[in-house]
Amino acid sequence: MIIRLNEMVFYGFHGLHDEERKLGQRFIVTAQLFTDPQIDDRIRRLEDTIDYTKVYQEIKTVMETHQFLLLEDCANTLATKLLDDFPLIQKVTLCIQKPAVPIPGSLRSVEVELSRTRS
Repeated sequence: MIIRLNEMVFYGFHGLHDEERKLGQRFIVTAQLFTDPQIDDRIRRLEDTIDYTKVYQEIKTVMETHQFLLLEDCANTLATKLLDDFPLIQKVTLCIQKPAVPIPGSLRSVEVELSRTRS
């Protein structure tokens, strides 16, 4: 089973440039949480699955209270935290978009995507 938290919007202070870390900006995060197909048919109660309200809170906390120079570091931190804190997640895929990019050109956003499987 895949549980998706789509396009969560957070205001964070991440970026390589001092202005980005001082002024902050919006970041859009999508998380895909993969469960163990061997036990998916036994899900009957919240305790049997991943509480996505708690996942949301953990992502929000990292995005809004930490500072990262690189989106790659942010994605790695989030993936490690989610796999450490939620034992039912077998694999996580994260996509972090940065809509306001200090690039002299026209583009909608920059994004990084990371997938990590429990070892």
